[in-house]
Amino acid sequence: MASIPDAKNAVDPGRRAALATASVVGGAGALAAATPFVASFTPSERAKAAGAPVEVDLSGIAPGTMKTVEWRGKPVWILRRTPEMIAAVKKTDDKVADPQSKRTAYPTPPYASNELRSIKPEYLVVVGICTHLGCSPVGPFAAGTNPTLGDNMGFLCPCHGSTFDLAGRVFKDKPAPDNLEVPPYKYLSDTRVVVGDDSKA
Repeated sequence: MASIPDAKNAVDPGRRAALATASVVGGAGALAAATPFVASFTPSERAKAAGAPVEVDLSGIAPGTMKTVEWRGKPVWILRRTPEMIAAVKKTDDKVADPQSKRTAYPTPPYASNELRSIKPEYLVVVGICTHLGCSPVGPFAAGTNPTLGDNMGFLCPCHGSTFDLAGRVFKDKPAPDNLEVPPYKYLSDTRVVVGDDSKA
């Protein structure tokens, strides 16, 4: 006599496929629900664009070179000046339009309202956008390597010819009305700086 299959253990193939599909869809749904939660632990692109501070490691910037980071959608230059570069800034005081950064279109923070426009002489931190029409200057150039700068070290805005020294100060008789902007910043250590936050700086 033939045995009768146990109805409790028999699974219809169509039902098995439906269960597998439901499991896959449920797993994908759980992953989709978890993704925004995990992403919430890191600053969003909107937060970064709105001005979230940017922490920068200075240890990889060799003397005489520059690193560019983005803050509020703007390029921020961090130039590690050599002793020769610092000396070059001191030689341009009588050549720049606003040597003490007194103009107020782009107010300079008190801690950078000095000849070198910086907290530490070695590092220049400025927004790399020309104050004339928002173009992006290029450089830094060594003395005698750019005809527009002549014997001066500095940056050149190729759009309309504005030039800036290695403290971001605009040279006299140039279209740019102001020095390059110094963003709020502070040091966390000798090798780490935060751009966009100068609380208790």
